[in-house]
Order: sequence, then structure tokens, then C-alpha cells
Amino acid sequence: MNAILELNSRGTLTIPKSMRRLLGVDHGGRIIAETSEQGILLRPGVAFPIEIYTDARVADFDAAEAELGKHLKRRAK
Repeated sequence: MNAILELNSRGTLTIPKSMRRLLGVDHGGRIIAETSEQGILLRPGVAFPIEIYTDARVADFDAAEAELGKHLKRRAK
């Protein structure tokens, strides 16, 4: 599928609805843009949230795991 897109004064492109549907890109979706020998390549992208675990957060996990262990021991009896 090909389309001619117009770049507006803010540098924004509007991708036709038929292309967005084909690629599974909805409102707020991510698109990766990269340069290639042919020009600019646009492809669907995915973002995954990352959490950096601080010592306090690891302590929260340890406490929750210990609490779960208590409940599991009670159920096993």
C-alpha cells in the first residue's frame, strides 16, 4: 500500500486510516521512524514500561513474599 502524505507546518504527518488499520496502529499508538537507503521507514512500535527497583521496592517485594509464605503454610496444614 502506498500513499502520498503532506507534512504540515509543525512537521506532522497524517497517516491514512486504511494504513493505520493495516498496521494495527490506533490513536496514541507508537510508530518508529528510521532513516534507510530508500528514505524514511515508518513501522509500528511498542513501548514497555520499565521500573527500576530501589532497595525500598525490593524490601516491599520481600515483605509481600514473606506474608504470602505465612498464608501458604496455614493452608498446607
